[in-house]
Amino acid sequence: MSSESSTSATPLATAIPVTERYRRACRTLRVPLAPERLLGASYSLAAVSWLCGLAILGFVSGPVGTVGGAGCLVGAVGVALLGRYGAPLAARLRRIRALGAGPALVATLALGMRLWPTTERAGAFAVRAGDGRLVERLAAHRRRARGTPRDGHGTFVDEWGDRFPALERAFESVERAALAPARERDAVLRRARRQILDGTRDEMAQFAAALRAPATGLYAFGVLLPLAMVSLLPAVTAAGVPVTTPMLVVLYGLVLPAGLIVASAWLLGRRPVAFPSATVPRNHPDVPSGPERALASGGLVAVGGWTIAAVVAPGWAPAVAALGGGTGTALVVYYRPVSAVRDHVSAVESGLPDLLDAVGRRVDRGESVEAALEEAVGVTADPLSTLLAATLDRQRRLDTDIETAFRGEYGTLSTVPSPRLERTATLLAAAADIGPPAGETLAAMGDHLAELDAVERETRRDLAQITGTLSNTGALFGPLIGGATVALSATMGTGGPIESPPSAALGPLVGWYCLVLAVVLTTLSTGLEQGLDRARVGYRVGLALCAATATYLTAAVATGLVL
Repeated sequence: MSSESSTSATPLATAIPVTERYRRACRTLRVPLAPERLLGASYSLAAVSWLCGLAILGFVSGPVGTVGGAGCLVGAVGVALLGRYGAPLAARLRRIRALGAGPALVATLALGMRLWPTTERAGAFAVRAGDGRLVERLAAHRRRARGTPRDGHGTFVDEWGDRFPALERAFESVERAALAPARERDAVLRRARRQILDGTRDEMAQFAAALRAPATGLYAFGVLLPLAMVSLLPAVTAAGVPVTTPMLVVLYGLVLPAGLIVASAWLLGRRPVAFPSATVPRNHPDVPSGPERALASGGLVAVGGWTIAAVVAPGWAPAVAALGGGTGTALVVYYRPVSAVRDHVSAVESGLPDLLDAVGRRVDRGESVEAALEEAVGVTADPLSTLLAATLDRQRRLDTDIETAFRGEYGTLSTVPSPRLERTATLLAAAADIGPPAGETLAAMGDHLAELDAVERETRRDLAQITGTLSNTGALFGPLIGGATVALSATMGTGGPIESPPSAALGPLVGWYCLVLAVVLTTLSTGLEQGLDRARVGYRVGLALCAATATYLTAAVATGLVL
């Protein structure tokens, strides 16, 4: 069924205006539904949830009616906001992640222009050597331009240049290099690489500077104020303001977490670029294919946490211990192998700049690429030297070319998922065919990788104070304050003028909010620092949940003993 017929079959959908930005977001995400139907369905679901909430509040009395009705109302608002802004936000996050590969794409294109000074061959080399969404879009534009006088680069820049102006400037410099005299071409290509790196650095520096005020506001209104309100509850009650358990459930269980999530999503959507991590498939030999081990580990820790908390902690503590400890352990066990593979990949990649510089200089002197790599094995640090030795051995035994030894079906990179290493293998193969003229190109690639590493380090350093505060607050400081505040509230008298809400309700609610803080602030911190990545976020959230659970319960027990 076409989108036109689908839209006409839904009266509500035809009555809802859909912006072009929303349509582009749906195309980016490849949503199977027409944008009108998607938005109309979300609004319909939100309306049903809103009516259910009003009905529950009107006909169901007591705490169940209050919590259930408020939950439906909050859910209705959430569904409406998710339907309206969820797709554009998800598409923007995807584009942010794709743009992080911009420096690598420009560098590969510039290197191709060095070897073959035509935009057509340089573009073909960049597509063959790269991967990721940015490269896929460049390949798509090149296919559409096939059979025409154009090369597709102009339409590609039209699509992405408004989101990342430095990418447009760098592509324009590469295009000029094709027309420049041979003696000036290298200087123009160096300018292209410098433009994309400087543009990335400037974008991230501006982002870090603009992030301080909203991050401080999130810290104040999402952490300090909600936890401080717990300590003020007895005074509020003494002043005659009724504070009921259903009110606390709605506030700490629904409203505050929802506000925290919305604010964090807004902050993440403002990041200009994110440097993508290597994708580690689940069929990797060092990564378990299923979640059975993680679920079993989480279940064991949940049972153990419940048992221990029932003995040493207040009566409300076992549920918090089981939820936080079990979920955190399951996430850590599930994503730890992926994190270990990425650590190994990073260790291998760290030696690439020096390797390419050394190999490039030898090739420039007339040595073959294979001979230059052979000599580099003895002076390159592990684990890159081990990978090189295995690659050269495979090439000799199978009598194949260097790129196949690296990137073939069972090549040495089959267990080292790294776009950077794959691009290097393609460049080495091209240099093996071209000979000494490619030596300077290899050295230039090494210089670019070193500069790109420096940009990434500067970016993390600019954001370190903010991201460090957020992650430490979610895992340690927030739960510490929350546990101590709950224990302090529990010591208040229950029959005098100052009366505290029952700790049996307050303890789990504040504990739940502390776990939410651990999840949301850790996700936000990780996303701001390196971009959203499921494996990295899952692993860090798991560690944060374990730390937050232990800190919250320890603070509650220790404060109770002192008081």
